[in-house]
Amino acid sequence: MVRNLRINIFSITVILICIGIVMIYSASGIYAGEKYHDSLFFLKRHLIFLLIGFIATFFLMSFDYRSLRYFAKPAIVLAVILLVLVLMPGLGREVSGAKRWFRFKFISFQPSEFANLAVIIYIADFISRKSDSLRNFKEGFLPPVAVMGLVLLLILVQPDLGSVVALSMVVFIMLFAAGTRFSYLVSLFLLSLPALYFLVFSVPYRRARVLAFLNPWLDPRGSGFQVIQSQVALGSGGIFGVGLGQSKQKLFYLPAAHTDFIFSIIGEELGLIGTLIVVCLFIFFLREGFKIIRNTADKFGYYLGLGLVLLVAFKAIINIGVSCGMFPTKGLPLPFISYGGSSLIFEMMSVGLLMNIARTGDYP
Repeated sequence: MVRNLRINIFSITVILICIGIVMIYSASGIYAGEKYHDSLFFLKRHLIFLLIGFIATFFLMSFDYRSLRYFAKPAIVLAVILLVLVLMPGLGREVSGAKRWFRFKFISFQPSEFANLAVIIYIADFISRKSDSLRNFKEGFLPPVAVMGLVLLLILVQPDLGSVVALSMVVFIMLFAAGTRFSYLVSLFLLSLPALYFLVFSVPYRRARVLAFLNPWLDPRGSGFQVIQSQVALGSGGIFGVGLGQSKQKLFYLPAAHTDFIFSIIGEELGLIGTLIVVCLFIFFLREGFKIIRNTADKFGYYLGLGLVLLVAFKAIINIGVSCGMFPTKGLPLPFISYGGSSLIFEMMSVGLLMNIARTGDYP
C-alpha cells in the first residue's frame, strides 16, 4: 500500500506537470515570440525549473524527513532574513509594483515560497513538541501565532495578499486539528478582520480588485478587464474547447495567460472537459495526500503532511476561483501547471516530502 500511495501521488503530480508544459507553450508562445523573439522562451525556462524541482524532490526523498525538525527554527530565521532582504533597494526585483523576487541571471527566487515551507515545518515541529500545552494561550497558542504573524507581515509588505491568505488558512487548520482552543482561533480571526479591511480598502489597486470582483463591468477596460477576459475565455471553450493552441484570449487579451490565468486558457482550448480533468486531478491529489497523513506514524509527519497538502489545495482553489470570478484577483499560480520558478520548485519539494512521509507510515 505504501508503494501504491507514493506511485499515485507522484503520477498525479507528473500528469499535472505535463498538462502545464503543454499549456504554458500554448499560452505563451505568441507572446514570447513577440516580446523575446523566441516562442520557446518561457517553455525552456520552465523546463529548467522542472529539472531543479525534480532534483530537489528526489533529494528530499533520500533522508528521514524527521531530521527537518532540527532545522525548523533556523529555517524560520532564514526565511525572515530573506523576506527583509528582498525589500531592500538594489537586492529585490520589483515587478508591477511588487518586490517579491531575487534575480539571479535567468532564475528568479521568491522568498515567500521558502517562507511558506519554513512556517509549515516550524508549526508541525511546535505542535509535535508542545502537544500538551496547545490549549494554553501563553505557551501553546501565542508562540506559533507570533511567528506566523511576523512572516505574514513581511509578505504583506511586498505586497502579496494571496500568499498571506493561503498560508494563514493552512496554519489555522493545523492548529485546530492539533487541539488548539477554537475560541482562540475565532478571536484571532475576528481581531484580524479590521486589519484585513484596512489592507484591502486602503490600497487603491486592492480596492479596485474587490470592486471588480463584485461587478467587473463597472470598469471593463480597467480593474475588471482581467476578470472579464478570463470569463470570456472559459465561456468560449464550451464543453470540448476550441482546440489546443486555438485560444484567442491569449492573443494579448488576457494578461498573465501562462501564469495566474492559465486555467482560463485550459477552459478555452480544452473546454469544460479539460477543466474538470484538472479539478479532478487536484481532488485525487488531496485524497491521496490525506491517505498518507491518516497513516503517518508520528505527529511531526502528520502535521507536516497536513500543511503541505492544504497549501497546494488552497493555492489551487484560490487560483481556479479567481479564474472563474469567484474570488478577487490574488496573483497565485496554479500549482504544478502555471509557469513559475520558485513556486513550482517548492510545490515539487512538497511532493517529495509527502512521498518521504508515506515511506515511514504505519499502514495496515
